[in-house]
Parts: sequence; structure tokens; C-alpha cells
Amino acid sequence: MKMLHVPLLVLGLLIAGQGFAATAQQEKMKTCNADATSQALKGDARKAFMSTCLKKQAPQTQQEKMKTCNADATTQALKGDARKTFMSDCLKKK
Repeated sequence: MKMLHVPLLVLGLLIAGQGFAATAQQEKMKTCNADATSQALKGDARKAFMSTCLKKQAPQTQQEKMKTCNADATTQALKGDARKTFMSDCLKKK
């Protein structure tokens, strides 16, 4: 009887994992759909917008954000408290 529980548990975990993966795509679809609606897009324009929106890259990782914000702060020649404030704001936004 215990031998039957292990495969069922593994199968359940696999199915649950697929459900979570679909959630990220569903969220992206909701966001793109809301953006298209707010822009009052219809027909071919809406299809083109949705296609482009859904193909956009995933959000930046924290490390990528840090590199981008750091480069921007350096470009602006920020130092001290001004740099700290800029970095904090930049990392929260992106």
C-alpha cells in the first residue's frame, strides 16, 4: 500500500507544479489584455498589441536591476546621499 502512495504523491506534485507555471502566463495575459482595453484597441491593432505584449521579456532580476541603476547613477555623477536615494528609488521602480 505504501508503494502506491509514493507515485501518487509525485504525480500530484507534478500536476501542482504545472498549475503554478500557468499562473505566471495567465497574469501576463491579464495585464496585456487590460492594457489593450485601456487603449481601446480592436481588431488587428489589438491582435498586434497582444502579440507584442506577450512576447516581452520577463522582468529584470535583482542583479540586472542593480547593474542598470548603478550605471544610471554613475552617468548622473551622483555621490553620497543623493546616490543612495537614487539607487533606492531606482531599485523599487524597475
